[in-house]
Amino acid sequence: MKHKLSRRTFIASAAASIASPALAAVQPKTGGLLSFLADQSQSSSAAAETWSSAGVIDLSRSQFAKLKTVPVSAVDLHDGFWSQRRKTNLNSSIPSMHDELIDHGRMDNFLRLSGKSSEPQKGPVYSDSDIYKWAEAVGFALQSGDQPELRKTTDAMIREVVATQEASGYLNTYFVGDRKPKRMLYETQTTGHELYCIGHMLQGSIAYYRATGDRTLLDTGIRFVDQFLLPNYGPGKDQKAIVAGHPEIEMALIELHRTTGKRDYVDLAGYILHGDDRIPLRPGQITYMFCGIPFTSRTKLEGHAVRAMYACCGATDYYLETGDPAYWKTLNALWNDLTEHQLYVTGGVGAREAGEAFGDAYELPNARAYGESCAAIGNMMWNWRMLAASGEARFTDVMERALYNGINSGMSLDGKTYCYRNPLAFDPFGGTDDQLSPEGKIRNPWYDTTCCPPNLERTFASLPGYFYSTSTDGIYIHLYDNSDMSWHLQDGNGLKIQQRTNYPWSGEVKIEVSPATPSEFVVYVRIPGWSQSSDVKVNGASVSGAQAGEYLAIRRRWSADDTIEMNFDMSTQLLKANPAVGDDLGRVAFQRGPVVYCMEHLDQSGGQHGNNLANYAVHLDGETTAHFAPDILDGVMVLDHPGSISQSSSGRALYSPSVETKTAPPVPTTVKLIPYYAWANRDPAAMQVWIPYSHA
Repeated sequence: MKHKLSRRTFIASAAASIASPALAAVQPKTGGLLSFLADQSQSSSAAAETWSSAGVIDLSRSQFAKLKTVPVSAVDLHDGFWSQRRKTNLNSSIPSMHDELIDHGRMDNFLRLSGKSSEPQKGPVYSDSDIYKWAEAVGFALQSGDQPELRKTTDAMIREVVATQEASGYLNTYFVGDRKPKRMLYETQTTGHELYCIGHMLQGSIAYYRATGDRTLLDTGIRFVDQFLLPNYGPGKDQKAIVAGHPEIEMALIELHRTTGKRDYVDLAGYILHGDDRIPLRPGQITYMFCGIPFTSRTKLEGHAVRAMYACCGATDYYLETGDPAYWKTLNALWNDLTEHQLYVTGGVGAREAGEAFGDAYELPNARAYGESCAAIGNMMWNWRMLAASGEARFTDVMERALYNGINSGMSLDGKTYCYRNPLAFDPFGGTDDQLSPEGKIRNPWYDTTCCPPNLERTFASLPGYFYSTSTDGIYIHLYDNSDMSWHLQDGNGLKIQQRTNYPWSGEVKIEVSPATPSEFVVYVRIPGWSQSSDVKVNGASVSGAQAGEYLAIRRRWSADDTIEMNFDMSTQLLKANPAVGDDLGRVAFQRGPVVYCMEHLDQSGGQHGNNLANYAVHLDGETTAHFAPDILDGVMVLDHPGSISQSSSGRALYSPSVETKTAPPVPTTVKLIPYYAWANRDPAAMQVWIPYSHA
C-alpha cells in the first residue's frame, strides 16, 4: 500500500477538504461542485451534523421505528464476556484478515486498474466486497475509540479503491476489460454480485464516515448510485430493469437515505424489493435468490439462507421508513416460519449444503447442517430491525440465541481462524467436507469465498450498538454484560446506565440508572425467554410482573444511582426438539442461560473410547452440575451430567430384531459438555450438540 497518491485522488481529496463539514458532498465527475452542492446541501448538512451520533442503523428519523438506536460510541463494554472477544477481534482478527486480503490479491484487483499492479484479477466475482466488509469492521471498531495505525492503513486502502472509479460512477474490479460488456446484463445481475458489492461498499463507507467524518468512500458510493444507477435503472420506460441477485443493496440504499436524507434511495430499494417482470426468471432462480418477485408475495423462507436473511433485513428497513402494512404482515409470517420450522437451537439457519439453503419445514440435520456464519449474522440483523419496529422481546431472544452460539462459534478464540459453516455434529476423522483443512480442521484462516470472516469482524466491532435503544417514554435494555452507557433520552435528558454482571455464566445483573436530571420515565429490562423464574428489585424493593420472553416496564421517577437488581434462573435445561425434526428424535440438547452446549470427544472418559460419540447417552433424570473452568477455552462454564456408554455400534449388524438379545450393559460415566461456541478450538475432535438419552 506504499504508493503515492494519484493526481486523480489528490484532486478529489483537495476538493473534499475545501467544503465545510456541513456542506461536504459528492463532487461528480461531470458538472461543477457548486451546482451539485446546491442540489444536495439540505440533506447533506442535516446528516453531517449528526454523523457521529448514529447507531448501527440510524433510526433517529425513521417514522415507523418504535425504538431508536444508541451509538456504538455511547456504550463501553469492559471486563466481561464480550470485551475479550472484542479485544481479540481488534488486535488479532482485523489485522490478520487485512494481511490475508493483501496476500490473496484482493487489493491487487484495485491496484491493477490504476496501473500499480500487474497481477491478474484474483478471487470470485464478489471479491470486492471482502475489502468493503473489512472496512466496515474497521469503521465500527473506530467508533469505539481511535486506532491511529489501523485508520492510517484503512485510509490508504480507501484511496486506492476510489481511484478506480470510472467517470460514469461505475466501480467494480471484476467487470472490466473483456468482461465490461457483461455489466448489469440481466443474466449478470442474477449471479454477478455487482449490486451486492456496491451495497457492501455503501455500508462500509457509512460505518467509516460515522467513525471518522471522512466522506471519501461514502462519496464514491453515492456517485455510483446517483450517476450510474438512478439515471439508468428503475421502473421508468427509458430505464433498464434490476434484480438484486444477492439481496444486500436494499438495506444499503435505505441506510444511505438515512445518512443523506435523499428519498430516491428508499424508492429504489422499494422497486428492487418489488421485483421487475421485465427480467425473465425461472422459478428456481426466484426461490434461490429470494428476490425478483414482490417481497410481499413471499409466504415462507426458502432458497439461499444468506440471501433470504438479507432480503428480510432490507424489507424491514423499507417498512421502518414507509410503514407499509403489507410488508409488516409478510415479515411476521416469515419470522413465524423461521422460529417454528427453520431455526437451529444455536440460532443458526440454513440446513442444506446444496445451495447453502433452507430446507423443508423441520429439516434440521445436524452433521449435514450448513449454518453459514453469514446466515446467523443475517438472522441477528433481521431480528434487530424487527425489534426496532415492535419493541417485542421475542426478537431479542432470537438475536441473543444467534449471537452467543451460531455467530460466536464462527470465530476461533484466538481470532485467526473461522468456521464458514457451523454444523451441530461433526466428525473430522470420517467422511468428506470440502471446507476441512488437510488436518481435519473446520476452522481455517482463509476461504476463497471469504464473506464470513469480515462479516464476523464487523458484528463484534458493532456489538455495543445492540445493547440499548430509546423510546418515546424511556430506555430499553436488550443485552447484558459489564458495560457503561452514556447517552440521552429522547426528550434530551442525559442518561448514564452502568451494568455489573458475570453474565452469561451468572444470572445476577445489577444496573445503576443515573439521569442528568431526575425525571419520570420507563426502564424496560428484558426478561430472557429461557429464564423460568426471574426476580427484579429496584432500590431493594421487589418489582412484580416479570414474564419470561417479555420486557418488564419499570416506570418511576428516576434519580442518580437508582439501582435495578435482577436474578435470572440459570438452571441447566435439557431441550427436546419437535418430533418432526427427525435427526433429533431420542436426543436432548443442553442450554444454560443463553449458551447452548455440546460434547467434544476430547473431554469424555479419558478418551479411551476414541472419537465415537454415538455410544454415549445422557440420563434424563440425572442432575447437571456446572463449574467454571478458567484454564480451558479462555475460561468457560463446563457442565457435567450423568450418562453411560454402550457397546460399540461397530459390533452390531446393520439391521437386527427389534427385541434384541443380551448385550453388554452400559457403562456409567459422566458426560462433560462445553459451550458450543468454543468447539473446534483444540485438536480436531468429534462433536455433537444433540445427545442420545436414556432413563437411568
